[in-house]
Amino acid sequence: MRDARFGLLTDRPATFVLVGGRVIDPSDGSDEERDIAVRDGLVVEAADDAERIDASGWVIAPGFCDLHAHLREPGISGAETIASGTRAAAHGGFTTVCAMPNTDPPLDSADAVGAVVAAPASARVRVIAAATRRRAGGELTAVEELGRAGAIGVSDDGAAVPSAALTADLLARLASLGLPLFEHAEDASVAGGGVMRAGPAATRLGLAPWPPEAEVAIVERDIALAEAAHARLHLTHLSTARSLDAVRAAKARGVAVTCDVTPHHLALTDEWVAGSRRFAWEEADPRSELAYDGRCRVNPPLASRDDAMNLLAGVADGAVDAIATDHAPHPAESKLVPFAQAAPGLIGLETALSVGLLTVEAGRLSLSALLAALSTRPAAIVGEKRGLRTGERADLVAFDPAAGWRVDATTLGSASANSPLVDMELPGVVRLTVADGRVTYRT
Repeated sequence: MRDARFGLLTDRPATFVLVGGRVIDPSDGSDEERDIAVRDGLVVEAADDAERIDASGWVIAPGFCDLHAHLREPGISGAETIASGTRAAAHGGFTTVCAMPNTDPPLDSADAVGAVVAAPASARVRVIAAATRRRAGGELTAVEELGRAGAIGVSDDGAAVPSAALTADLLARLASLGLPLFEHAEDASVAGGGVMRAGPAATRLGLAPWPPEAEVAIVERDIALAEAAHARLHLTHLSTARSLDAVRAAKARGVAVTCDVTPHHLALTDEWVAGSRRFAWEEADPRSELAYDGRCRVNPPLASRDDAMNLLAGVADGAVDAIATDHAPHPAESKLVPFAQAAPGLIGLETALSVGLLTVEAGRLSLSALLAALSTRPAAIVGEKRGLRTGERADLVAFDPAAGWRVDATTLGSASANSPLVDMELPGVVRLTVADGRVTYRT
């Protein structure tokens, strides 16, 4: 039976008025209390006969765009499906999600891309197709065909494109199409099978260390190759200050490079593996009973406190283009194993806004900077417009920043619940999500 909270993009266009909300629109820098009227899916000047929704105390912003999510379909539908993943997106205020190619089989053909784009959903699904066939790191995919089928970029996410020569060839082909490479920056030969960020906590726990140089090496390689090819490069889930420094320098030279950071690399640190449940801007408070929690294993591993704080500063000043979730659902049993054997990744679509609001409450980000990193800036990277101007198709989220909620595994939209934030109290409750003029979530 369909959950009444959720709608689909195929539903009838909506008509309503949000009354008295705080409207923050990063597309034009506005921040004011006003009504938002929608008729037949379009933002209009007024809709006097429409349902009026009291939005006092709420924030209304353009709908969020996630540049990195795993919807697991085809082949891994026990962990997530397009339907459940986009419900999670709508619950979190996202109106667009970019589906990564880590499926079984991978999204490496035009038919596979087309099937995902056409599937019924509660958010727009953009496909980032595989860069190499079967994501095996050998033969390049037919990127021209993938682009015609609707792919908005390519990636071998889970691994970097392995060789510089292959990456250079790929970037040259992508440059002619205007499509970006979404790169998972990790040199496997440097990472050496590490499962936790190298540092005092890894040493204390006796876990194989993952050195930051594994990320930096690919970041620097690919920036140089993209610069030479005049190609677009997007570096996803960056986790080190040195990587961000390289991005800053490349942008200053005019290289077409963008990047995103996940909420968990901004707010959680490597001390969470040791049992802490304090955020990056707080002093760690290790609790041994929570150490080695497999839900804290992600790739790249959780950052050091210094790296997390530097990444937060990058979001604040715009060097980081977007906050992307790297939503990575897994069945419970894949996390209830020794830490080094746990499947890397955690779910994030439904908690991204709340984690972002924690950074605002801590004085580390302004609310406008957070919303820009979740909405207009990532949308621009995939060629989507965002804004709340009259005449635009309604694409928005309305949330109550003062309300709190408990992350309850039984009420999440996602089919999985692998997150160390489950059972925690977080700020910010999404009240309404509207995608392409349709109500996709309402509570």
